[in-house]
Amino acid sequence: MTSARFGRTPLETDRFHDQCGLFGIFGHPEAAHLAYLGLYALQHRGQESAGIVATDGRRLRTHKGMGLVNEVFEEGHLQALEGEAAIGHVRYSTAGDTVAANAQPYVIDCHRGPIAIAHNGNLTNAHMLRRDLEAAGSIFQSTSDTEVVLHLYARSHRERLEDAVAASLSKVMGAFSLLFLTPDAMVAARDPWGFRPLVLGRLNGAPIIASETCALDLIDAEYVRDVEPGEMLVFDRDGMRSFRPFPPEPVRQCVFEHVYFARPDSRVFGRNVLLTRLALGRQLAREAPADADIVVPVPDSGMGAAMGYAEAAGLPFQWGLIRNHYVGRTFIEPKQKVRSFGVKIKLNPVTEILEGKRVVLIDDSIVRGTTSRKIVRMVRAGGAKEVHLRISSPPTTGPCYYGIDTPLKSELIAANATVDEIRAHVEADSLAYLSHDGLLAAADDAPGQRHCTACFSGRYPVAVAQAPQSSQIPLFEKPRA
Repeated sequence: MTSARFGRTPLETDRFHDQCGLFGIFGHPEAAHLAYLGLYALQHRGQESAGIVATDGRRLRTHKGMGLVNEVFEEGHLQALEGEAAIGHVRYSTAGDTVAANAQPYVIDCHRGPIAIAHNGNLTNAHMLRRDLEAAGSIFQSTSDTEVVLHLYARSHRERLEDAVAASLSKVMGAFSLLFLTPDAMVAARDPWGFRPLVLGRLNGAPIIASETCALDLIDAEYVRDVEPGEMLVFDRDGMRSFRPFPPEPVRQCVFEHVYFARPDSRVFGRNVLLTRLALGRQLAREAPADADIVVPVPDSGMGAAMGYAEAAGLPFQWGLIRNHYVGRTFIEPKQKVRSFGVKIKLNPVTEILEGKRVVLIDDSIVRGTTSRKIVRMVRAGGAKEVHLRISSPPTTGPCYYGIDTPLKSELIAANATVDEIRAHVEADSLAYLSHDGLLAAADDAPGQRHCTACFSGRYPVAVAQAPQSSQIPLFEKPRA
């Protein structure tokens, strides 16, 4: 018997995963409870661990653990997290192991007092910094890149909190959306390229920081604006202060947030995610029409694009595949092997919809191709006469170094095979991807590109000098002073 742990079922392992979700609130009497709800709304961004740190103005209290938000927290835990400020974190690892020691937020006590940190992104020079810090005597408690920032902060001699945080972050490279909490202040920071999203909200006067606006919606908070790339916000008894402590860089926001990661009801990088996915589907229909009868999404990732494709193509949108949303993080396979068990436990074809039909099957991406082949076979087994696979993004030809869990280039099928070879591998009657220009047009990127498309184009905003074959954390050419 085999089992799948912490969200990585056989279906999910052939998908990209964002690293984390963040939520913070300052100056509200129910801070911990609201952080819990915010993390619940952000659960799609991480299913391995969850944690909350709260402060009553004197000390930091924390509770975290492995699992989903509602598995980690009970009412008693939230009652113990007293105070009017809290930060929370849900995690899906890209850097560091899947162990309890890597669950965030992290809390330390140093010469300037206690501080907690929560991070979404990937610090691409973390291994170099860690090597130097360990040589200087630092002792690490985890394998996560985030802990490096705490060590840099603890070694800073700057007096003001914001100066110490800025000095620490000036030494790191790559993607970061960060939350810090001390007994009397909260700090939010976003890297100068703006790789990962971060928004500012407000509830009854209390400022909120979250990875996506869906966390604000759940608690009836107001969306104020995005935290700008390269911006640092400090919240304390004097209110909110904004700083720009980092040298400016060209904005390169992750386009895959709109393609797949973010919840469709969220506003990310200033635009509603579902509207972008509808536009991706419409553009895909214009670029890659198919002589077919119905349009079927791979749920849930292909839903928005399939709706847009069907609209533009004038074809019926049909629920030809149904997803089981209640599988959970762990399941046990039967002793007698069931073919394609890992996919079947998540998806099931509707024969009455598919039988005898020429189907346009819509998904957001193809990673290794193994899951796509199983889904195409499933649609055929449901009675489809033809299966025309359409992908609402360009071929994924390179790994991400900015906070997305991606395989090595050698494992990406589009980096090692032509489109027709991929079509044959997944056993579709036809296969087409959205073009790179079409992606940017649908993401409303004209006239100038503001999105990072490195995993599709190979054009990395920060030049990669070396990428270890066993890790996503590369060495970069340009250190920042």
